[in-house]
Amino acid sequence: MKTRDSLARGSQYIAAAALVLVVAMLALNTASWFFPALGRVDGGAGLSFSLTQRMTGMAGVDVAAMPWWQLLGAALISSIPLLAMAYGLLQLRALFQQYASGNYFAHSAYGHMERMGRAIVLWVVLDFACEPVLSAWVTMLAPAGQRMLTLSLEPQVFIALFLAACVIAIARILQRACDLHAENQQFV
Repeated sequence: MKTRDSLARGSQYIAAAALVLVVAMLALNTASWFFPALGRVDGGAGLSFSLTQRMTGMAGVDVAAMPWWQLLGAALISSIPLLAMAYGLLQLRALFQQYASGNYFAHSAYGHMERMGRAIVLWVVLDFACEPVLSAWVTMLAPAGQRMLTLSLEPQVFIALFLAACVIAIARILQRACDLHAENQQFV
């Protein structure tokens, strides 16, 4: 009984933390465009996400000199991959809400976990696809010859894809466990 209560309480905390992360992630990304010191690693807080950090740290890009509409566009473009991650975190939240209510073998649990893994894959793909768009956006007002179109592939991408594959595999294992649990309940 005591273990179940601590599992439920821990699951509630994780579900709440996932929601806080979604809001904080999107707000912090936007804020790091309008307040560049938040995102700067050298002399700043270093609180921006990788795509935003790559763009604001790019040579020849002066975020402080950009007009508000360009900053808003940059914040929106750089938020696109984060929306995929937010969806994944909301799936994680739904999963832990089920666990908090004691539904450890609910068939929807593996669906939440698999969608979370797919959201991580989508986040990686969108981050890769949005980088050239964002680099063109932030340098569009630069003089001819100083505009840039960038594309990068970082080692963290492969780690994220590996973790996403693991999450999807664990979701399929959980699906099998749910099926076995349902079979066992028929015999009891």
